Amino acid sequence: MTYPSNLNKSAIHVRNTWAKRCTKTLYMSSENTAFPTIAVVDHLEGRKYLWPKCRGAHQYVYDHHVDDFDWFLKADDDTYVIMENLRMLVAQYDPNKPFHLGRRLKYKETERSFMSGGAGYVLSREALKILVEEAFQSPEKCTPITVVEEQEDVNVARCLWNFGVMPIDALIGGRESFHCFAPPIVLQPDAFPREHWYARHSYHPLKRGPECCSEYSISFHYVDGYWMYMLEYMIYHMRPFGVGYYDCPDNIMSIVGKPT
Repeated sequence: MTYPSNLNKSAIHVRNTWAKRCTKTLYMSSENTAFPTIAVVDHLEGRKYLWPKCRGAHQYVYDHHVDDFDWFLKADDDTYVIMENLRMLVAQYDPNKPFHLGRRLKYKETERSFMSGGAGYVLSREALKILVEEAFQSPEKCTPITVVEEQEDVNVARCLWNFGVMPIDALIGGRESFHCFAPPIVLQPDAFPREHWYARHSYHPLKRGPECCSEYSISFHYVDGYWMYMLEYMIYHMRPFGVGYYDCPDNIMSIVGKPT
């Protein structure tokens, strides 16, 4: 998800880094451009229009690609995603069943939860079908596209709740794999005091410092261009001699695959 004035400030860095490892990448915006971007709304951009834009994006993906892929990732233009770890996560689930995966947050003071839009979330093919074929057809159970609303992640979750699709934890090794902030923030041992919204709304008790994050972390939000390239180098190019090892499963190639 991006917008016209952000193409050369944010989206270009996504395109130059992690998006190259996706099977297919679509840049959703309010204008069709040669970047390329796809117009999924026809009005002004801004946070308050996030729901119509996000709903339009899901509708477009359903209309053009629902049978082409097993899993569909929604991410912002300041989100960095380690695609290999995402593929490892979804390999344990059947895409023909409804799954909604991501960073789970509490919805107000209820038992409900939703997936952070900034950290990115994943829908299985069946979940996308339910969202569009059932939820989008029921304005009393799913907020209409004409409603100006910024909480797109809450609205997607609510639409899915009402049709039996509940958020699923994406913990790996007991630690979070989707992150609402960039590494320099989440790794600080004194980050997020109890009164901070992140600490109050985290579905699981918030861990700080290196314990915050799974060693197979999948995403980080609020990542600017500088950090996009820093993460790209640190993850895919730098290797400390004699440190660490990887124990790959026999079916590793079927998990990570190769983008076409």
